[in-house]
Amino acid sequence: MTAAFVAAGLGIIPGTAQAADPVPVAAGVAEAITKASTSEGFHSPADRTIRTTLPAAAKGKAGPGTEAGTGGGAGAKTAAPQTAAAAAAEQAALDAGANPTLAVDVSGTSYTAHGIELTTLITSADFALGVVIDWGDGKTDTVTAQGNAELHHSHTYDKSGEYQVKVTVTDTTNAVQATNGGAFVTPGADFTPHAPTRLLDTRNGTGAPVGKVPGQGSARVKVAGNASVPAGVTAVALNVTVTETVDSGHVTVWPGAGYDRPITSNLNYTAGRSVPNLVIVPVGEDGYVELFNGGWSSVDLIADVTGYFTRASDSGYTSMAPARFVDTREGVGTTKGMLASRSAFTTRIGGLQGVPQNVTAVALNVTVTEPQGPGHLTAFSGTGAVPTASNLNFVPGQTVANAVIVPVAADGTIKIFNGAWSPTHVVVDVVGYYSKDSKAAFLPFTPFRTLDTREEAYGWPGGRFRAREYITQGFTPESATPAGVEAYVLNATVTETGGTGFLSVAPSPYALPAEGGPAAPAATRPVASTLNWTAGTTVPNLVQASDGDHGVINFWNQGHEDADLVLDVFGVYQTK
Repeated sequence: MTAAFVAAGLGIIPGTAQAADPVPVAAGVAEAITKASTSEGFHSPADRTIRTTLPAAAKGKAGPGTEAGTGGGAGAKTAAPQTAAAAAAEQAALDAGANPTLAVDVSGTSYTAHGIELTTLITSADFALGVVIDWGDGKTDTVTAQGNAELHHSHTYDKSGEYQVKVTVTDTTNAVQATNGGAFVTPGADFTPHAPTRLLDTRNGTGAPVGKVPGQGSARVKVAGNASVPAGVTAVALNVTVTETVDSGHVTVWPGAGYDRPITSNLNYTAGRSVPNLVIVPVGEDGYVELFNGGWSSVDLIADVTGYFTRASDSGYTSMAPARFVDTREGVGTTKGMLASRSAFTTRIGGLQGVPQNVTAVALNVTVTEPQGPGHLTAFSGTGAVPTASNLNFVPGQTVANAVIVPVAADGTIKIFNGAWSPTHVVVDVVGYYSKDSKAAFLPFTPFRTLDTREEAYGWPGGRFRAREYITQGFTPESATPAGVEAYVLNATVTETGGTGFLSVAPSPYALPAEGGPAAPAATRPVASTLNWTAGTTVPNLVQASDGDHGVINFWNQGHEDADLVLDVFGVYQTK
């Protein structure tokens, strides 16, 4: 039996065209987040209870809500006996000043990235009890109970990690205390930047035997324990490139052995083109991920690691409205004019346009336009050496964009290197950043398709992605609180294009209108691009998009010809 990913499909609000009546709301996103974040947690049964006797001076002192007295004196109430013998034995124990049944069963699980739901089952004679819950992060809750009790408590940790949870139950009447607990690991994972490093290249045998990956075949890539990526990594950020293509196809990346391969795709390719895309994918229990060639002809595959996620506290994510930091056509962020061949520029990210100075990595959308020849572009730390890895590939005259996650140097800078032998223009938009102060942790979903305009499915009423219009897609219903969503990780693919254009993605400033109600006002057209296309092409790109204050994202067709849009969902960054 193969295992599924962490969760089944995310229930979202189906998309609507700008002027169309709203489509009824599907199952709430909260359910999908719940499935994705449900952890195995821990369970420490009552027989692991550690009982201790309090100092003699404590005996008879009142605990919270307790009336002072000895076992058989005032304030002691015995539970209804099952038999006369049991009642006599219990009364004898109580008269002796003991609570022999006192024990505590503790279990913790989670339904959010940083949350824990704790269930405490107390076994006790009918005495007033004080209960202290130590969450392991320096915070405690104190409550009272009476005799046998079932208690439920919730807590949210500030950061990902492992926490020692301890429950202490005190019976001051009988001077006895019971303690139990366990180690709880948050489901959400924090990000650690990694200098771009090649893990797979089937052209030269890096990470796999030399030779193309056959049609309908796969290449396995070792992640955990490779290139300084630690064991226990939960997900990885890879820049995946397909090259030496002779036909059309797609590539799907998933954890591999023991997991069902999803029906979604991470990138699409056509004959003679090298196509890259950023992929954030869970790592299998064996430490590998698998790249599936969904075409019918052989291709070469390349994978470069740019960061990884673990449950050790590190960098959380903060989304932001796409902001332009570099445009060589206008001299924004660097010198005006094309980036020369085999050269790099340095640009500051930290401390500008709302990005803090102390960020560890930044999420970018990097675009090459008007290139004079074929080549590749590489983004890396402002103080690092040029790596062998690449972030996007291009041919003469092509405008192409790709999502990039890149480490930021201590001085807040990154570098962009033009690996071509000809100059090109470069545009850089920042869509979010990672920092020690950011609290959103990553939760992967089972990848699933939420929109395909080629099909009357997924709640879509049918029809193409119309030129100069936008599709409104609801993700988190406003009633689904406390969802704590910072951003969704999506793959957007534009296909069946009739001309040139580009896709913009932005949170909607308006909530979805009520069913049958008036349409929401028209949204303001964004200027930043997520991906660019030409006639007859299929173009994918990873999108890390905020759903704003209303749980709604707009997807804009900024071209003058209709196209089709496919959206696949891979996970969520969550603060709760």
